[in-house]
Amino acid sequence: MTISRLRLPARAAAAAAVLALAAAGCGGGSQEDDQTITVVYNTYGGFMALHNALEDVKPAFEEANPGWTLELQPLEVAEGDYRTRIQLMQRSPSTAPDIVYEDTFWIQGDVDAGYLAPLDEYMAGWEDAEQFNEAVGPAVTAADGQRYGVQLGTDTRGLFYNRELLESAGVEVPWEPETWEDVLEAARAVQREHPDVIPFNMYSGTPAAEASSMQGFQMLLAGTEDRLYDEASGLWVTRSQGFNDSLEFVQTVWDEELGPPIEDALNPNIGSVVGQEWLPEGRLAIALDGSWKSQTWLETGGRPWPEWSEELGWTAMPTQNGQEPGRVSMSGGWALAISAHSPNPEMAFEAISIATNRENSLNYVSMASEIPVRDDVREDPAYVEANPANEFFSGLVDVTEFRPAFAEYPQVSDQVMVAMESVMTGSTPEEAAQIYAEEVTGIVGPEMVTEAP
Repeated sequence: MTISRLRLPARAAAAAAVLALAAAGCGGGSQEDDQTITVVYNTYGGFMALHNALEDVKPAFEEANPGWTLELQPLEVAEGDYRTRIQLMQRSPSTAPDIVYEDTFWIQGDVDAGYLAPLDEYMAGWEDAEQFNEAVGPAVTAADGQRYGVQLGTDTRGLFYNRELLESAGVEVPWEPETWEDVLEAARAVQREHPDVIPFNMYSGTPAAEASSMQGFQMLLAGTEDRLYDEASGLWVTRSQGFNDSLEFVQTVWDEELGPPIEDALNPNIGSVVGQEWLPEGRLAIALDGSWKSQTWLETGGRPWPEWSEELGWTAMPTQNGQEPGRVSMSGGWALAISAHSPNPEMAFEAISIATNRENSLNYVSMASEIPVRDDVREDPAYVEANPANEFFSGLVDVTEFRPAFAEYPQVSDQVMVAMESVMTGSTPEEAAQIYAEEVTGIVGPEMVTEAP
């Protein structure tokens, strides 16, 4: 069949809508009051951990700095809209917040756009800086070698599964799949035994945004011999066998109706639906998702589910054929960054230093079910005890991988989402991979692309 080139959602319309919102009152608090530090972050999908943590930081900051106010400005918008919203806010001193909650993969692009202030001089004078694990430094470091954020935590990814649904379908529990085929076979077993249950979910397609690319497709690609970017040559890779095989897995999930119906899979709110409805209600058997997912089910989360750790199990996503290292993960994380438009960057960093000190970091990662980036917090028994899944997901750091840290990556990632959606809706992996290769070449230039042999 002939593949039609899928287009990404019309971001111009979204941008116009959020521009009006940005002008209507969020951001720019310190422009009107030079003793107010504003911080903008997202609470979408029941993610309340940062909001709850910052509510503790606010009085601590204000007590330590008499006359100053920390103004919390939570947004509640889908991830893709949040990205657009904060970019629009940062274009002008009148709307830019002092502190912004940033996905680490946005940092290079926002540095290039002039939105963020470097933090090296502040980090150099902060005694807690040495507690931050060196391994996470690159995630908040731009191409100029400077840091532009202080990471709150990191994460890994794996498989959550409903113990009862798998066991009743004849799948041995605890479940430890060794290959992609093992994952598909477990989903098929659930499908046969429980036809009204969604056997398997992985994020796929453009509406789920980066969740599709990173914790969907790249979790597959990491289990092959290929990657999106070749570190040795410094080139983006197209037409690789691993890329095609990963798309074939996606195609199998939807061709065999192992995943959610297309209309549900392409719902921009699917992340919230998985965490707040499908898993707690026993309507989904297996979910490829992030280590933080359980924060939704804690007492402080958006959808408390006291029995979650008894009803669910968790295990690693295997490599394609069980080859070494046998299991895979992808890691990212979010950081607090300072707007280049902030008139008070020193006080903004003061607020960040309080938000990410030992006590508040432990509080945050415990509520958010994230992995500490501070060594002293990671070694604290209170962290392991805060969540039954913490020890397992922390252990995946040994095999985890990171996204390419280049300004072009978001555009390349967009094309991954397009390729996934195209095979979900009838195109072949080969057709989708061909379009991907052409689009990526146009994004980065032919001299920056290599074709896999």
